[in-house]
Amino acid sequence: MKKIDFKNIEINNGFWHQKQNLVKNTTVYAVYNRFKETYRFDALKCDVSKKRDYEPHIYWDSDVVKWMEGVFYMLAKDDIADIKKIADEAIEDIIKNSDENGYFNSHFQTVRPNERFQHRSQHELYCAGHLIESAVAHYTTTGEKNFIDAACRFADYIDKVFRIENSADFVTPGHPELELALVRLYEVTDNKKYLDLAEYFINQHGCNEKDKTIDKEKFSILYNQDEMPLRERTTANGHCVRALYLMCAMADVAHYRKDNELMNTCEKMFDNIINKRMYITGAVGSSHLGENFTWDYHLPNRTAYAETCASIALVLFAARMQAISPERKYADVLERALYNGVLSGISMNGKEFFYTNPLEINIDLNREDHCVERQNWHPVTTRREVFDCSCCPPNMIRFIPQVAGFMYTCNDDVFYVHHFIDSICNDGNIKISQTTEYPENGRITINCTLPQKEIAIRIPSWCKSFKINKEYTEKDGYAYIKNEEEQCIEIDFSMPVTLIKANSNVHSCAGRVAVTKGPVVYCLEGVDNGKNLHNIRIDKSAVFTEEPSEFILPALKAKGFREKECESLYYDYTENHEEIPLTFIPYYAFANRGESDMIIWILE
Repeated sequence: MKKIDFKNIEINNGFWHQKQNLVKNTTVYAVYNRFKETYRFDALKCDVSKKRDYEPHIYWDSDVVKWMEGVFYMLAKDDIADIKKIADEAIEDIIKNSDENGYFNSHFQTVRPNERFQHRSQHELYCAGHLIESAVAHYTTTGEKNFIDAACRFADYIDKVFRIENSADFVTPGHPELELALVRLYEVTDNKKYLDLAEYFINQHGCNEKDKTIDKEKFSILYNQDEMPLRERTTANGHCVRALYLMCAMADVAHYRKDNELMNTCEKMFDNIINKRMYITGAVGSSHLGENFTWDYHLPNRTAYAETCASIALVLFAARMQAISPERKYADVLERALYNGVLSGISMNGKEFFYTNPLEINIDLNREDHCVERQNWHPVTTRREVFDCSCCPPNMIRFIPQVAGFMYTCNDDVFYVHHFIDSICNDGNIKISQTTEYPENGRITINCTLPQKEIAIRIPSWCKSFKINKEYTEKDGYAYIKNEEEQCIEIDFSMPVTLIKANSNVHSCAGRVAVTKGPVVYCLEGVDNGKNLHNIRIDKSAVFTEEPSEFILPALKAKGFREKECESLYYDYTENHEEIPLTFIPYYAFANRGESDMIIWILE
């Protein structure tokens, strides 16, 4: 299956055009300024003197090279000379300060030069993976080879130490990411060595006592997915981002090696996530302890960890699965995470970010007496410009510019339309355009020239009725339309406001409903609806109306009820509600108007 590269797709209008312009014109500069202020770019110079004003952290390199990767994707579309100059200087520093083996790590080369490959948990191979991904992006968008050549030397050295000599103090990356990066390096170099190394790491995870013993020092073996061989897994466990990056690599290797056993494991883990361990927003991670998947149906709303990077990682995993096996569930989950769990991580002004994304905020509870409740954890309620662990901001910068790359895949017989964005695609003799206001509504016009291919268009699972102006057959959630040399396909996915219930095993959502419209989840904020959102009931028969908002998509208005306040701690039950108007905004837009209560799941 071939993925249609985002570089061959132009997004010129609509929702994602606005988001990409925001990242290009604002976010990339905002994050650079914060990283420059905190010495992350200076660290690349590998100053070994003790006179420096900073000590390079173990994951600073990954922050910078992810920012660079995003810049390279933007350069595929726009000539941003000032930003390119910064990225080019960073490449020069990395190449200049790589050692004779190709090794580069600003922390270990300056802070612990004699401790290379001795600390599994210290992000050494994680940083190497992101450096490789950045080099791949640089090469595929600019054609320049200096950075990719440096990345290959580094990867060759890792292969020598870990696979050939087995001379490191550990066997597999503590924080998976290198595995998927090696596959990307294989894809652009056609050097089988890199695919072999990725497969080696996957086969070694959970299979050796050396890594398990190291993990016991600081983490549980579950945290790093080491309690069993990967091929025996049926559930998603441990640190969410680590687990999902590893799943991405597993899917890649399964695809290239035609490894059905490994692919079956990917399918089982994906199904476990989406059916029992995923929030309605497409977020994952139920606990701040280890940023972990926990257990089936444990999905607390107010204390949801739901890291932005974990939602991005779920999108990347789902994208791989939809390319391998075009079943609707993969694209559905990708879309849900994309419009909700990912986008809530960046402010509407493009300058501030959430690391965690709760599904409910109660300001009063966040101000409890920590002398008494010292074991409780509360998510941050306002976005910040930078974090000590600042993985999420640059991840957004590299993610949003390439979002069109999730839209299409094809094989010799079928061209698949997985996602809907107003855009024009030219890929060799394939020409396809979409005209749409999606996700504001479900009307889409597709004009296409697809020589000798039928076209398969996803019918989203949230859509209960639709119209297509062509004859089609339906399979696995896709409408298959026979090939014509040129054709215009008009689609209308009915997109009413829908109330969603959670499985009865999700205790925090009992007796509550969520409001959705198409792929977008909506929420109530105190800014519009006052205090005590947890006491508001929705009128399930109410007619929803739309009104323009400052959040790209419209706000939704409906009738609801609020329980009247009573001074008594306890009192006799009576029907004691007053009718009130409710205003719902897209969940991705919460916390953009100051600190406020927020809730998704509303009493029915």
